[in-house]
Amino acid sequence: MHDATHAPVVTRFAPSPTGYLHIGGARTALFNWLFARGRGGKFLLRIEDTDRARSTPEATQAILDGMAWLGLDHDGEAISQFARADRHAEVAHQLLEQGAAYKCFATPEEIAAFRDAARAEGRSTLFQSPWRDADPATHPDAPFVIRLRTPMDGTTVIRDAVQGDVTIRNDQLDDMILLRSDGTPVYMLAVVVDDHDMGVTHVIRGDDHLNNAARQMGIYTAMGWPLPVYAHIPLIHGPDGKKLSKRHGALGVEEYRDMGYPAAGMRNYLARLGWSHGDDEFFTDAQAMAWFDLDGIGKGAARFDFKKLGHLCGQHIAAADDAALLRELEAFARTTDHDLPTDQRKKWLADAMPFLKQRAKTFPELIEKAHFVLTDTPVVPDEKSGAALDNVSRGILTELTPQLRDASWTRDDLEAVLGTAAESHGLNFGKLAAPLRAALAGRSATPSVYDMMLVLGRDESVARIDHAARS
Repeated sequence: MHDATHAPVVTRFAPSPTGYLHIGGARTALFNWLFARGRGGKFLLRIEDTDRARSTPEATQAILDGMAWLGLDHDGEAISQFARADRHAEVAHQLLEQGAAYKCFATPEEIAAFRDAARAEGRSTLFQSPWRDADPATHPDAPFVIRLRTPMDGTTVIRDAVQGDVTIRNDQLDDMILLRSDGTPVYMLAVVVDDHDMGVTHVIRGDDHLNNAARQMGIYTAMGWPLPVYAHIPLIHGPDGKKLSKRHGALGVEEYRDMGYPAAGMRNYLARLGWSHGDDEFFTDAQAMAWFDLDGIGKGAARFDFKKLGHLCGQHIAAADDAALLRELEAFARTTDHDLPTDQRKKWLADAMPFLKQRAKTFPELIEKAHFVLTDTPVVPDEKSGAALDNVSRGILTELTPQLRDASWTRDDLEAVLGTAAESHGLNFGKLAAPLRAALAGRSATPSVYDMMLVLGRDESVARIDHAARS
């Protein structure tokens, strides 16, 4: 567990603006957010926007929108990596001055020729620069890159909180370029300088970055900077066990938002994707923050499972506060062109929420269950429910209308009136419920007839039943 005497925890999420926040990125952001928030630390956001073609304001906004929907708030302003290029170059020159880096004048053609010769001779194709130990007096007046001087022998050990100790032989690493010949810094340098300057204590990211860690550690060591704690988390696989990609369907979190999954259910599901706390499946944000730790992250890839996501989302909808759920439902409706009412119907919707939210996995399912509130009056039954309105059932509804006008409109009284009506016609209640569903909701799958009548009230219920009896 975290020791309070250590420096406060600082984590970061550092996406490239690809135009949306994909599921793997969302989970990485969530893990960083949970780890920091559960320890009273800071969660920072850095946009790795050095690829100018892809880094548009719209692409950045899409990531911010995805994080906002998921409820992953970050501390302070989002940092632009591109805006810090001068600082990255400054560190490269500092490394050059202290002899930890050197100028390399090798041309792309020379490097290609070296590799071809090495391949032909069966040697390692890692480029060994002839300028590594050259006398500065021999330096030509020509463009150069700045390379990091990597140890030739020995090993680099990444102490990883998820993967354990990962050992890489230094002769497997070439002298990494820090600054290109046009003076622009490479991504690998930028990441280290930004993490150091932002005070990041824990680097929690996908394990596709594991090999980068060995190279990045070289920069920390050469600068005399303390290393962060590394935690490289396995990537997410699709249900078929292959790396999650377009062929598995939805990719960006906004697609899950538009399908109507609630954010709380999404957070719970993503937290469980590759991390566990005993056998706990359903939990709140507060529990996730209290429980989340790096040792609970599995070493193997997690599989994305829509069924499990739906199941958890259903539990979160059922457990939600009614007023908060109504606000979320309204936000969903605004982004997906569903029309939610404003007037009397909104009050009905609020009154119906306690039973609507049971057994709905998504907001569209909730809206479908609420059809009796949202439909226009007079109600037009769909084909399936309309089939229940035959002459016999219309006759029974006609008899019921005056009895319902006089009922006291409590559940007990309504059960008595409807029970008696069914009995006097020798029917079980289900046979009477079908035409009542058609009359009240125009659908055959609805909440309980009593729940609907109590929400709609006497006047509206009687008017709908009367209309169905005569249509």
